[in-house]
Amino acid sequence: MGKIIISTNVSLDGVVQDPDGQEGFRLGGWFGQFGGKDLEAWAKISLEEAMGTEALLLGRRSDEWFAERWQSRSGEWADRLNSLPKYVVSSNLEQPRWSNSTPLTGDVVNEVSKLKQELDGDIVVYASYQLGRTLIEHDLVDELRLVVFPVVLGAGERLFGETSDKKPLRLVHARTIGDGLAFLTYQPVRDA
Repeated sequence: MGKIIISTNVSLDGVVQDPDGQEGFRLGGWFGQFGGKDLEAWAKISLEEAMGTEALLLGRRSDEWFAERWQSRSGEWADRLNSLPKYVVSSNLEQPRWSNSTPLTGDVVNEVSKLKQELDGDIVVYASYQLGRTLIEHDLVDELRLVVFPVVLGAGERLFGETSDKKPLRLVHARTIGDGLAFLTYQPVRDA
């Protein structure tokens, strides 16, 4: 059985919007600005994660974002990401943009539940906060991996949105990356 893992970079106040500053959000660019010299250590951890991943699960906009940035790259990390099977959730997408992708156009909850049954290993969700919110709401997430950047943005799209009820989590791992980034791993508490 597959394990759904949301892996994302967030500001201290949970903002995930426009980390590279190329989307036009007035507070964008926080990833490079506040990651600084810690980004080399971050890249090593991200490569390790990619090497241990069986598939990626993305929303349509994230598929476009990653395709634009990764398809032309080469090297161990890019080769791994580009070759991984990808599943792109969208109600109207006919052809995903990133290589080796399959569209999931049915009901999100049903499609992802089936995917978890069909695949073994880690199914990682990158940079897809709307999809992540749906997966969290329907208790489909098995783990959250958050790299917290040392900045409060005060505005912007956040990873977590409204839920129908409390979603208790257990911290299972915490460490620093370089001097300023926190890497936190949480798992849902299913029996709370």
